[in-house]
Amino acid sequence: MPPIFKPLATIMAWVLWIAAIVMGIGTFIGGTIRGEIFSNEIPLPVELSIAWAVACFYGIAAVVVMILRKKME
Repeated sequence: MPPIFKPLATIMAWVLWIAAIVMGIGTFIGGTIRGEIFSNEIPLPVELSIAWAVACFYGIAAVVVMILRKKME
């Protein structure tokens, strides 16, 4: 396997990890500012749940990429 795949996998894993953190924290802060997270009057909007699910998927994908990167050695 060409040696370029290991650095590319590292870059991809970091991009996915940072995107997961930014999306998760951004969703939490945005929902808190709008008053949607800690409100008892209205149910949690589905957009927040979807955004957190996508952030979790990005985090899991980053872990999978790092496991695959380790197997390239």
